[in-house]
Amino acid sequence: MSTPVDLKPVAKPAAGGRVADVAGLGIGRAVGFVLPALALIGLFLVFPALWTLYIGITDYQLTGPAAANPQVIGLDNFLAALNDGLFRNSLWLTVLFVLGSAVIGQNLLGFGLAYLLRGAPPWLRRLTESLVLLAWILPSTVVAFLWIAVLDRDGGTLNLLLANEGTAWLVQYPLISIILFNTWRGTAFSMLLYSSALAAVPPSQLETAKLVGANGWQTVRDVVFPHIRGHVLTNTLLISLWTANDFTPFLLTAGGPNHASETLPVFIYRQALEGGQLGYASAISLLLLLANLLVAGLYLRLLRRRA
Repeated sequence: MSTPVDLKPVAKPAAGGRVADVAGLGIGRAVGFVLPALALIGLFLVFPALWTLYIGITDYQLTGPAAANPQVIGLDNFLAALNDGLFRNSLWLTVLFVLGSAVIGQNLLGFGLAYLLRGAPPWLRRLTESLVLLAWILPSTVVAFLWIAVLDRDGGTLNLLLANEGTAWLVQYPLISIILFNTWRGTAFSMLLYSSALAAVPPSQLETAKLVGANGWQTVRDVVFPHIRGHVLTNTLLISLWTANDFTPFLLTAGGPNHASETLPVFIYRQALEGGQLGYASAISLLLLLANLLVAGLYLRLLRRRA
């Protein structure tokens, strides 16, 4: 009986104990292949981050003497942010916005649609997916205008349907309004990801669960979720980061009324361009970046633990 032969390339030790170049590219050519990508990363990611860090430790302003000659003030901007009630309010609103519209809203609605559409007729599945995707691909300004038309106090579609004229939804319930808006708009990504993940669940296990009398929740918990746990973590990571940095709610409420829907991206915008405090806004941007990195690190740790 013949012994199987391993056909994978093996790195042979070169002179001096070094590992030979298996692909035969050489260091110069290998660096040449990755150099364009490294240049783009440095130009569009590393340099802006370093520049924002520099501005964040200065008193740089949009106009005035500090715009022409900014002075380094160290950590004053960061300390001022931590003592700023409006910043803490925006941070708390951002947490609620992410939990409500991404972690809970988009996750549950996206999974629910993907799970229910598995056994739906092809025409119904295509129609539903097209409508959900339409909300995702439409320009933000168009979508915001549609929602303002729905939630408007005078003649809004929702008030007409409820026969409840006079309710200013965007003024009386601003945070709930932007959470529902973002859930509706961003569900498409979760639906597509979960549709792909559910296709990998063995049908035999689903049939077995049905035969033993498991209900829908038990099937999802004991059969479906163990197979798609990694997809759930990946999806939650992505939509959480996107939502935390989303500026679209500004088009609906502009952060109002009285800062009631002013998430961190909106707060940064108003501090930088309306208040002219570019140094202060940059410091807050760095704090938001650090928060994003902490969240990403937590999810990645959970993914590694799963592996």
